[in-house]
Amino acid sequence: MMTAFVSSHSVVSAKEGGQSTRVTKGWSFHKGDLGSPWEAWRTRFLVEWESVTLPHTVNALDSVDPDVEYYQGPTWYRKVMKINNPYKNGRTVLHFEGAGQKSDVYVFTEKVGEHEGGYDEFKIDITDLAKKYKDKKVNRGRGVPILVRCDNSRDVERVPSDMSDFVQYNGVYRHLNMLYLPQVSLSQVHIKSDVTKQQAVLSVKAKLYNPDEINEAVSYRVEIYDPNGRLILTEESSKPIWNDESVLAEFKIDNPELWSPDKPNLYTCVTKVIRGSDESERREKFGLRFFEFVKKGPFKLNGDRVLIKGTHRHEDHAGVGAAMSDELIKKELEYIKAMGANFVRLGHYQQSREVLKLCDELGLMVWEEIPWCRGGLGGERYQQGAKRMLRNMINQHYNHPSVIIWGLGNENDWKGDFVKFDKEAIRSFMRELNTESHKLDPSRMTGIRRCAFAADIVDVYSPSIWAGWYRGKFIDYKETSNAEIAKNDRFIHMEWGGSSHAGRHSEKPDEGLAGIATGQGTDEREGDFLMSGGAARASKDGDWSETYICNLMDWHLKEQETMPNLTGTAFWVFKDFATPVRPENPVPDVNQKGVMTRDLKPKESYYVFKSYWSNEPTLRIYGHSWHTRWGKRGEKKIVKVYSNCPEVKLYLNGKFVGSKKRNSQDFPAAGLRWGVVFRPGSNVLKAVGEYNGETITDTIKFNYETRSWGKVNRLKIDEIERDGDIVTIEVTAYDKNNVMCLDSRNYVRFTIAGDGKLIDNLGTPDGSRKVQLANAKARIRVKLGKSESVVGVVSKDVKSVFVTLK
Repeated sequence: MMTAFVSSHSVVSAKEGGQSTRVTKGWSFHKGDLGSPWEAWRTRFLVEWESVTLPHTVNALDSVDPDVEYYQGPTWYRKVMKINNPYKNGRTVLHFEGAGQKSDVYVFTEKVGEHEGGYDEFKIDITDLAKKYKDKKVNRGRGVPILVRCDNSRDVERVPSDMSDFVQYNGVYRHLNMLYLPQVSLSQVHIKSDVTKQQAVLSVKAKLYNPDEINEAVSYRVEIYDPNGRLILTEESSKPIWNDESVLAEFKIDNPELWSPDKPNLYTCVTKVIRGSDESERREKFGLRFFEFVKKGPFKLNGDRVLIKGTHRHEDHAGVGAAMSDELIKKELEYIKAMGANFVRLGHYQQSREVLKLCDELGLMVWEEIPWCRGGLGGERYQQGAKRMLRNMINQHYNHPSVIIWGLGNENDWKGDFVKFDKEAIRSFMRELNTESHKLDPSRMTGIRRCAFAADIVDVYSPSIWAGWYRGKFIDYKETSNAEIAKNDRFIHMEWGGSSHAGRHSEKPDEGLAGIATGQGTDEREGDFLMSGGAARASKDGDWSETYICNLMDWHLKEQETMPNLTGTAFWVFKDFATPVRPENPVPDVNQKGVMTRDLKPKESYYVFKSYWSNEPTLRIYGHSWHTRWGKRGEKKIVKVYSNCPEVKLYLNGKFVGSKKRNSQDFPAAGLRWGVVFRPGSNVLKAVGEYNGETITDTIKFNYETRSWGKVNRLKIDEIERDGDIVTIEVTAYDKNNVMCLDSRNYVRFTIAGDGKLIDNLGTPDGSRKVQLANAKARIRVKLGKSESVVGVVSKDVKSVFVTLK
């Protein structure tokens, strides 16, 4: 069988062992299968093709379409490529940074390689067939015809499981590069380090790519540059061409500049191999640090205790799915860092090189894992695939100082994919992965999340603790966590939090939760993610308001400050993302546990974290999207301010209310809360604080409703904004007395007739044609056509409404 060869990548990737060029434009794309590769070339009329730019996925929009299942099947990409390899007898290679979920690569009609796995990098050598087909008539002298077939069809013997809580995207959704290599080139460079505060001992190991099996001596040179770019160490010599991995140089650095979240210092290793007039070079960024998970105790980095303050991310974004640009990835990770986080778990698969590069540069520690996620354990192909993914992940991301934990699995106690669920088989396979991980990289920890019967196998374990969401109340968090710390030698808490529908707020966020029992566990159990059945729980019986989630997160954060043996935690998840297993959510097919919406807009909870974690001035009055508050005349209502200022002053309608001092243990809002009386109608709140000599303020405006309301009786539709040919439409729900139904959870569905187009399938509260109301309202944008369009809103048991757009 023809397969891809897989190698490590250069973090600073100027050459990748040769000359590398991204291949982005000029691709044609076909959704569906072909009868044979020849159908891609014989005529343009029998099969429909569209022009696309890479990265690309067919699931950019259907992953969150509320009416259809996302496409799982084959797709094809074709392009005629100009090939100009500058090296005599050089190799021409297609370098895929990630494609899902199984890829077959053809030159003209001949298959040249394949790769199974949607998340690790792979390379396909097309040298020989490129020479054979570059003059084919079908090319019209334009280059070499390349075909890529991607397939994300359901396959129980391929990880991850289709039961997983995320979309398995199809397509070439990460960068594709054309790589020209000398006949003998560097394919991998690993920098192994043994570090203390006083000294770092380095060993530089390299692999070669030598498919022609050249047998002669080559020269090499290794250079080490400090974080300021100064050349500090060199070694050069020659040796016969080697197989496997070979040590090229060993160095010592006295008083190294250590890598940490506060000072993410990065060294550079430049390795060159010279053979005649050919030179192969790789540049690797690396950092020097040491860490320890103290048994039954805290986490230490470079000898000092550091509380891990983290989150999680999926490679997923509104409108593009997994095909995120480097700019989008950078913006997202900068938001994570600005929140004050120092850690991110990459769930639940190897993520793009750009993510790891930025984590190194920004100072974000990383748990990265393979996608052995849910479903049980498959057969030989399944297990070999998981092992291959582990080897590739470690080899490809070995030099990143940000990585501290290699994740071996997630929720492997989740049954379903196979008739037999065998705990001992899972334990045995987990041992194999653990052994392989330590063999490939003894310097890092291994970890898993939520598989208690295999907790003793790995170095670091995270149990399932969802206090206040799937089980129990959030006040149970500390007791449960301390019990798990006592139970596990090295404990870390991955995944906590809950869902919130952006724009939904509540005066009584705990209403409906009286039936939830305390002291009976806080773990997620089978079926708890569903919207019906089972025990009382916030995920089913709560209001999904931003108000409740801010309180939950506030409680967790203030408790974490008082737990001296806690290594740290990471809340789930930074940004809402697409998932096929949650069609009943307020935004269908979206996991809404993020502190950002899927298009990277902060929810209120983002500022709760900033108030605890960030060193930047932070002051936020809760409720910027709370357009209408409600209650009785003269009733005191709570106003919360999330801030890291030591003291905050509050003003209501221009009058001074009072000043409060911040105390993180004074829940909620660290004592920055006031009981105030709003006037009916319009109100203005202003907060003022000082942080390190800088005065910061925040202001919000809202209405106060004193009338009560009944069930939804009518809808009102309005055009509220126009920006060129983009119109924003808002629907509002009223009862029979024309009072807004501010706690309604009715679904509404937007429709359109005419040549305009709804801007939908974004997986956001204002970018889905089916969505639950948030405090009586829902919005969507419309792109106008050349003539008028009619936008309608449909909701069960309520008369539909329409507006004409011209």
